[in-house]
Amino acid sequence: MKFNPILFMLLGLLLLFSCKKASLITYGQPANVYFDLNDVDRDSIIYTFAYDLEKSSDTVYVPVKVMGYREAKPRKYEAYVVADSSTAKTGIHYDKLETAYTLKAEEGRTYLPIIVHNVKDLEHRAVSLIIKLKENSDFGIRNPDLIRVKLVLSAKLERPSWWDNWLNNYSQVKHQLFYIVTEQKSLTTNGLDAPKNLYFVNLLLAMLNDPFKWVNDHPEKGYALTTKDNGETYDFYPINNPGRKILIKRNNATGKYFFIDENGKEVR
Repeated sequence: MKFNPILFMLLGLLLLFSCKKASLITYGQPANVYFDLNDVDRDSIIYTFAYDLEKSSDTVYVPVKVMGYREAKPRKYEAYVVADSSTAKTGIHYDKLETAYTLKAEEGRTYLPIIVHNVKDLEHRAVSLIIKLKENSDFGIRNPDLIRVKLVLSAKLERPSWWDNWLNNYSQVKHQLFYIVTEQKSLTTNGLDAPKNLYFVNLLLAMLNDPFKWVNDHPEKGYALTTKDNGETYDFYPINNPGRKILIKRNNATGKYFFIDENGKEVR
C-alpha cells in the first residue's frame, strides 16, 4: 500500500480534534453527587425505635459522596422526597427536607441529615421514605442508580428465637417491658447461662407484679404513671416521650393491675 502523507495528516488532525472535544466534555461538566451506600443499605436503610421508647426523635445520616474535583469554596447539593412512592408523612414521621445542603470547601464527602420521629403508629406498621438527589448548578447526577435511597422506619419488635427458652406468652408489649427493665436485647440459649438469664426474667416479673413500686424505685429510668379515671387505668410512658404509652388496667376480679398488650390481653 502506497504511503499517502496528506491522508496521514488528516487522520492526525481528526484524532487531535476528537481528544480536545472529549477533554472539553469531561472537564467542562460539573461534579456529580451520589449516595455512598453499602450493598445492604443500597436496597433500604432500616431504622427502628423499638428499643428506644424514651427517644422522641433521631437523625439518620445518609452518606453523600462527590464524583469529580474538590473545590476551594462551599457548594450546595439538593435532595427531595418522592412523595407518591413514600408512606411516611411529613411532619409526623419525618421533618421536611431543607431546600439545599452545604458541602464544605475541599471536601468530597458529607451526610444528608434526615430527622425522624418516634410515633405510636410505628409500633404496628413500618413506613418508608424515598429520597432522591437532585441536579443543580453545583452538582450533576450522572448515575441514576446511585441517587436514590429508601429509608424504612419502624418501632415494632419481632419475637426473638431465644424467647421461649426463658419466657412465655410473647407480645410486643411484654418484649418492650423486658427491655425497659433489663436493657437486654437478647439472651443466650446456653443452659450454663441459666442463672444470669433467670435473673433478668425475675426482674421483669417483679415489675409486672407491681409497676407502681418499680416506677418509684427506679427514677433513673425516666418513666411515669398517670391516671384519668380515678385509678381504673393508668398510662405508663417515658417522661421524655409521653406519646409512647402502655396501658395498665385494674382487674376487677382480683383488684390487681396488669399491663395490656397490643391484642388487648393482660401481660402475665
